[in-house]
Amino acid sequence: MQMHNTGNGGRRTAFAKRHRQMSEINVTPFVDVMLVLLVVFMVTAPLLTVGVPIDLPNSEANNLPENDTPLSITIDEEGRIYLQDEEVDLEQMVARITVIFENRKEDRIYVHGDQGVNYGRVMEVIGLLNGNGFSRVAMVTDPPR
Repeated sequence: MQMHNTGNGGRRTAFAKRHRQMSEINVTPFVDVMLVLLVVFMVTAPLLTVGVPIDLPNSEANNLPENDTPLSITIDEEGRIYLQDEEVDLEQMVARITVIFENRKEDRIYVHGDQGVNYGRVMEVIGLLNGNGFSRVAMVTDPPR
């Protein structure tokens, strides 16, 4: 059996074992930052919903279950149509929705109609959507006070 002589009585290997570099990463600050970002996004996400200010009618109908990415069409008091927060013509509306949904006609579309708007205008929008294959159209109302 052969022994290697380090020249200093084996002290160097004992020193190297005690003072080795740490190869572990401390993830606690990373987790703290991620939790703070999560809380910030949870608080700000509901505030990011875009819409046109309108006066919704009241209804006692039950709420529909939410889907992942609701698309909303808003009809204001003057009868103008908004896709999310951008004003569109009635003729452009279906083409734009088709591009957004990538021909997925089963996705839900929410229609917000101001209670001061002509009922015929709201039905014109819903009829156009239904006539182009969008059968999951829901009207949005406020709960009764």
